[in-house]
Amino acid sequence: MSERKVLNKYFPPDFDPSAITRTRAPKTSGPKVQTVRLMAPFSMKCTSCGEFIYKGRKFNARKETTDEKYYSISIFRFYIRCTRCSGEITFKTDPKNMDYTCEKGAKRNFEVWRNADGRKEESEEERLDRLEREEEEKNAMVELETKTLDAKREMQIADALDEIRTRNARNERVGKGDGVEDLIGERAKDPMELERERVEKEIDEQARRAFMTEEGAKVRRLGEEEEEDGSGRSDIVSRGKDRDRDIMPPPSFKRAIKKKKDFSAALGIKKKPALV
Repeated sequence: MSERKVLNKYFPPDFDPSAITRTRAPKTSGPKVQTVRLMAPFSMKCTSCGEFIYKGRKFNARKETTDEKYYSISIFRFYIRCTRCSGEITFKTDPKNMDYTCEKGAKRNFEVWRNADGRKEESEEERLDRLEREEEEKNAMVELETKTLDAKREMQIADALDEIRTRNARNERVGKGDGVEDLIGERAKDPMELERERVEKEIDEQARRAFMTEEGAKVRRLGEEEEEDGSGRSDIVSRGKDRDRDIMPPPSFKRAIKKKKDFSAALGIKKKPALV
């Protein structure tokens, strides 16, 4: 039984290491090819036997680097064989659409999401024209917004100029000094507030005249006299109470003896009466 981990190799007695010559294989010309393990990137139908190959089926494929490029991105071609008739199927990467393109040996199944709007794939010129149109529409919207902002700004400037002209004309008409300040103070007040102040003054004047005699003296009510009499009597009573409170009995330092409580009845103890 041989060892699982072989550390030493067997060399025959007639082995001569100097007889081994180092040779180099010729460089392969053409595209670089290597064997890889991959899954089918899309569902397809073989054109030779009609076999359907579903997406995700694993294959041992040959990967070839082509000379084609898309914006410095290399395009790779893959070779696989049909699982039924062993026919060769090739497809390559499509970095422009982030997808794969079937070349020969099979036909790709229809997928709704690839052509949802039913249009053909646009060329480079069509794509550039579409981008130019979108850019023009975007610029038109920006220009419209700019015009709207300019119109708003002009309206604000015109309103400010009108207000300045009106203020200057008013100052010239009234003149300088206290007249301008009085006019500004009167116009600053609300007319409703001025009317309310006038009504309050009239009510105060009527109330003052109602409680004044012909000679101008204030009329006294009966309740005020009774209150004055009652306040005098209450002062006398309060003074007497204060005098009684001031006379306090002298302090006594005699010890008070507390009577002890009898807890025998609470504990259920009955005392017999003394015989003597």
